[in-house]
Amino acid sequence: MGIEGVNQRIADIQSRMIAMQTQQAATTATRSATSNASGASFASQLQSAVASTQGTAAAEKTYKLNGKGVPEELVAYGNGKIPDDALTKVGETGHKLWAPAAENLNRMIEDAKREGVKIGITDSYRPFEEQVDLARRKGLYSQGGLAAKPGTSEHGWGMATDLDLNAKALNWMRTHAKDYGFTENVPRESWHWAFRPKTA
Repeated sequence: MGIEGVNQRIADIQSRMIAMQTQQAATTATRSATSNASGASFASQLQSAVASTQGTAAAEKTYKLNGKGVPEELVAYGNGKIPDDALTKVGETGHKLWAPAAENLNRMIEDAKREGVKIGITDSYRPFEEQVDLARRKGLYSQGGLAAKPGTSEHGWGMATDLDLNAKALNWMRTHAKDYGFTENVPRESWHWAFRPKTA
């Protein structure tokens, strides 16, 4: 990892720290606001403003990608070997994605929720060992199954998620997901959505 990579990691860590501080401030404001109706209105507006600010920063960031569209910082780790500190939780679930993908997914889920659309999540980052197990149990996609060849999965880069979508949510995703960097890119799998970061 060269000096540019180190600088990128520092910038990513600083960005996450700011996001965590902002989220903590929003949580504190929300808790104190529950005591009266006007406070609840303020908390709602504050959360919207915070989400909008975080989303703008995440959406404007660019990355150097390899020929397969994978960010160089992830290529350095290897598919299915992304360290925990490069991953971020998706909402209050146990799921994680590469931090920029998780931030955009969280923003998308919240925006959809404000429009009355529920987006659930059933799968996210998949370590190499899980990819091997999945291929064994569900077969390779190239042979009619549902799993990518281990070591090539978009889930292994922390850049893909499987979503729980009813018809309304699927239509919403097909209209809006691109605004958050997500694309439906696997035939036969309307639940699979991959994150495509902006290139530098």
